[in-house]
Amino acid sequence: MTDIRLTIEDLHKTYPPRGRKDPGTEVLRGVNLEVHDGEFLSIVGPSGAGKTTLLRCISGLLAPTSGRVLLDNQEITAPPREIALVFQDYSRSLYPWMNVGKNIALPLRAQGLDKGEIAKRVESCLASVGLEGAAGRYPWQLSGGMQQRVAIARAIAYQPEVMVLDEPFASVDAQTRNDLEDLLLQVRQETGATFVFVTHDVDESVYLSDRVAILSQTPSHIEEIVPIGLPADRNQLETRALPEFSELRAHIFGTIRNLVVPTNTPPEYTI
Repeated sequence: MTDIRLTIEDLHKTYPPRGRKDPGTEVLRGVNLEVHDGEFLSIVGPSGAGKTTLLRCISGLLAPTSGRVLLDNQEITAPPREIALVFQDYSRSLYPWMNVGKNIALPLRAQGLDKGEIAKRVESCLASVGLEGAAGRYPWQLSGGMQQRVAIARAIAYQPEVMVLDEPFASVDAQTRNDLEDLLLQVRQETGATFVFVTHDVDESVYLSDRVAILSQTPSHIEEIVPIGLPADRNQLETRALPEFSELRAHIFGTIRNLVVPTNTPPEYTI
């Protein structure tokens, strides 16, 4: 894992003013980051730190104010074919009037693939996410976890080099979340894709990742990059029980907490 897949160079993003007295909102200030080929990198940070803004710049949906994002040394100026994006709100990313098969096939038709190849990919990707035989069902007939599996299947079908995920499991229950985390690790193993993953859940970031990038308070920069170093074969019970897991979790959580409440700030009250 030595080749650099994504490079973020001195990225700045300021949203324009909404009125005469509004100076605009600076969200990102000098973000620098490299993501290795095949790596799973999570991004965490305080609430409102610009994590989603950063992902949108990475995926070409939002132009930076200055700086640049490179994919394989080519600057991203529009959404590239090589990147697939999975959103938090699966109910809005799937078309309710299309069945599951058609939802997954939509980007494939845009690629100009023939019907046979599309059908083969849809079937294969549904099997990969544990939804064999669900092609004829509609999103509203599925649970939230199953809908997010469909969204992941659609991203896999696209065969991207990079998967960018914006808090994809925030709206599902704890057990479903664990199942989907393991599904992502399986997808990574099967595809070799590079993952950039935003989450508010520190435990999740440690469990899934090779490295965790911590964003500062806004205007944000990379406060720290934490190598995880856990065994590659992850297990929900065994991995989370490791002393190293607890140490990493405590370090990342403590770093984020200190960004919000600096250690030299006296408490407002005592109990």
